[in-house]
Order: sequence, then structure tokens, then C-alpha cells
Amino acid sequence: MVRLVADAMTRQVVYLPEDTPLDEAAQVMRDRGIGDVVVTSGPTMTGIVTDRDIVIRAIAENLPPATTTLGAIATRELLMVEQSASVEEAVQAMRERGVRRLLVCDADRNLVGILSLSDIALLPTSAAA
Repeated sequence: MVRLVADAMTRQVVYLPEDTPLDEAAQVMRDRGIGDVVVTSGPTMTGIVTDRDIVIRAIAENLPPATTTLGAIATRELLMVEQSASVEEAVQAMRERGVRRLLVCDADRNLVGILSLSDIALLPTSAAA
């Protein structure tokens, strides 16, 4: 059975401005039970920041979380996959690019969700292969 990205993705996407301090972003992630936020500059998506990014790129580098902003540590390369793609295609894209998350878009390239390795891990075993 072919599973589609739309079946596995998280539909809750949280957007935060690039001038948001890391401590505030971490609190949003905690409160919403999510591990990433899409970073914006006005109406434009400019990057993505994960909870792991905050730890590795900021805390481990002794950057102060109250004054360091999302824009300072964001991953600028936004990788997208269509929601109609198979989970297997998405996993292959993650492997090739060495990433743990992909933004998910519809046919018009509008953001509709995020697919993470943990989303894939929660699929029934036969669909995650």
C-alpha cells in the first residue's frame, strides 16, 4: 500500500517573525507540542528553525536565547515536497539532503504542513518501509 505524504504530515504549521527571540520560540514550541517553526519576514517564508537548531546552533555556542533571534540561526534552504508524493519519495529526499523535515505544499506550492522523521516513524510498519 502506497502511503502519501498527506497521510503522514503534521498539518499544524506555526509561523514566527525572524526577529523573535529564541527563548520565546522555544516556549511556543513547548506550548504547541511541536519541534519546529517556519521563520518569516513579513509575508515571506525565510527559513525554518527546529528545537534541535536552538540547542546546537545557539545554546551550545553560548548565544543568549533572550537576545538571539530566529533569523540568526534559521536554515534558509527550504525543501518542499508535494502532499501527493509518496512517503517513500519523501524519505528518499530526506536521505539525499540529510534533513529530518520537509515542508509540504499543495499543487499550487502553498504550504499545507510539515513532514518529519517522527511523523514517518509513527506510521504503521508496512507503510514506513
